[in-house]
Amino acid sequence: MPVTQEQATWFADAFQKLVANVDKAIVGKDHVIKLVLTALISDGHVLLEDYPGTGKTVLAKSLANTLDGTTSRIQFTPDLLPSDVTGVQIYDQGKGRFQFHPGPIFASIVLADEINRASPKTQSALLEVMEEGVVTIDGEGHSVGAPFLVIATQNPVEQAGTYKLPEAQLDRFLIKTSLGYPDAKTAVGLLMDSSTRARASLVSPIIKPESIVAMSALANEVHTDEAVMQYLADIVDATRKHRDVVLGVSMRGAMALARAVKTWAIANGRTYVTPDDIRDLAVPVLAHRLVIDPESDFAGVKAEDVVERILVDIEPPAYRAA
Repeated sequence: MPVTQEQATWFADAFQKLVANVDKAIVGKDHVIKLVLTALISDGHVLLEDYPGTGKTVLAKSLANTLDGTTSRIQFTPDLLPSDVTGVQIYDQGKGRFQFHPGPIFASIVLADEINRASPKTQSALLEVMEEGVVTIDGEGHSVGAPFLVIATQNPVEQAGTYKLPEAQLDRFLIKTSLGYPDAKTAVGLLMDSSTRARASLVSPIIKPESIVAMSALANEVHTDEAVMQYLADIVDATRKHRDVVLGVSMRGAMALARAVKTWAIANGRTYVTPDDIRDLAVPVLAHRLVIDPESDFAGVKAEDVVERILVDIEPPAYRAA
């Protein structure tokens, strides 16, 4: 059923209220907050990469506090085991059978803090649940429910004690973004309020999990013109053919962008997707999925630059000559 303008206006108003609520703790980072909320509503996950002390954990906790659902935090360390994340079967002597004890991954919003400090084996424990929302233990599937969002934070790979995330896991993250340092005016305001240490505690719940599920269903019905989807497909195809790229965007990545732009469009009060929605989200959704050629990487070529160059080279459908 097509989305009506009245529904789109309601969605945009609710979305802006969520942004304003999280902004109480993360001041001056509205764009990043919008990206994270877009991932939540689009059934995706978020990877926040930045240097320590830039507010990654505060952002994740603030979003968790905004949603009146279950939340958990997993501190990833080199000795963390997969079962510490997903849960484990424990034998119950009284009942004479094994019983599943769910791990911290069973929550509406999961903060995976410093995910790249854990071993690749533990990181891979997240693959199935991030893609399908199910944890399989001894052949039995356990659903984590909906909504389900993993917000993973990582320090840059140059930092000591980090493991590079494998391409297969990076592909599970809908969006990769960073907070960066605040501007001068915001920094002064934060310093004046430095006595407030737990800034995430300033954020109170304003929405139920079922409302997020309803918003997600509404976003799925946003109209997408075939010419706009062709534009998206052309961008994805160009990443696979680019001279500086060894591995381009997968179909999982293309479909992730298609879902995200619908949410982005209705969050802006529209019932249809435009080429500008794709241009807004192309870098945060696609760039982290690219594998840059080692020689190009050594020469300073970044995945973000490749995507931005492709956006310049490919004309949006509205500007194509008849």
